[in-house]
Amino acid sequence: MSLKALDPNKTYLITGAAGFIGYYLSKKLLEQGCAVMGIDNLNDFYDVNLKYARLRELEPYEKFTFIKGDISDKEMVLGCFEEYKPNVVVNLAAQAGVRNSLDNPDVYIQSNIIGFFNVLEACRRFPVEHLVYASSSSVYGANKKVPFEETDSVDTPVSLYASTKKSNELMAYTYSHLYKIPATGLRFFTVYGPMGRPDMAYFTFTDKYFAGKSIKIFNNGDFENDLYRDFTYIDDIVEGIERVISNPPAADHGILHKLFNIGNNKPEKLMVFIETLEKCLGKELGREVLFEKIFEPIKAGDVHATYASMELLQNAVGFKPKTPIEEGLQKFVDWYVHYYKAK
Repeated sequence: MSLKALDPNKTYLITGAAGFIGYYLSKKLLEQGCAVMGIDNLNDFYDVNLKYARLRELEPYEKFTFIKGDISDKEMVLGCFEEYKPNVVVNLAAQAGVRNSLDNPDVYIQSNIIGFFNVLEACRRFPVEHLVYASSSSVYGANKKVPFEETDSVDTPVSLYASTKKSNELMAYTYSHLYKIPATGLRFFTVYGPMGRPDMAYFTFTDKYFAGKSIKIFNNGDFENDLYRDFTYIDDIVEGIERVISNPPAADHGILHKLFNIGNNKPEKLMVFIETLEKCLGKELGREVLFEKIFEPIKAGDVHATYASMELLQNAVGFKPKTPIEEGLQKFVDWYVHYYKAK
């Protein structure tokens, strides 16, 4: 398989650069000598101090430029494209969170629909070599067939968040078709790791433990038919994105828009994931750790399973995730205890 490598002479624009995935991707590109322009609005959906901590780690790189701005601000987006003329754009800025989209729908339309439209318009007016954008496993909705394949129907999203991500895929396809923009959408599957999002379950469970509080598990207490998720470690995700960035859809294939799952291809039951987190905490703290658990009904908008077929991405760029949850969660716990000085 012949794949192109990153070109340090190109400029890479990353929206959501202070976010979880955006930070790690920016760091990886900067380490390889690439020029990275990051945009982030630093909103307070979760602890903004964590976003500033990520940015502090990027600031020492000479080729890193940061602009505080919101992609829903069209003039700001167009101005950045005009001034910096990025060769490659990775759109990771979005309002995340399935459950939050039920309570605060407006921000999802503002960021995920209007914001992404602005990025597409900028790519049209200032042509780029490749647009890579974040979609989500949520687009599969309550699909029963597993593993999820990119050819499966995604016409039944069960949350507004999922609807916005499906809309992104349709918008990107249209712009790619009309204006010949090479574009790749990546359907992320439950990304976790150090410096991750504090609203994610593994992070909130750890917070609760150190606060001496019980954790709520939304699986009906049904261990036989437990929820399961394709948990994907951040380093694997970044490697996959890096491979995709440099290998845009080829014009000679006719279709300049591609969609790929990017997951672990090894789903774990929610209770197994929680038990593994307990073991990792116990190892770090030198004592047995058991969460006090309260079992509740499945939340509206949640799906029973996520499970990524990785055949297409592996065939396209040779990507194969390799981090087991035992290793990934231990790295998260080690970071958490150090960062928060947890005892």
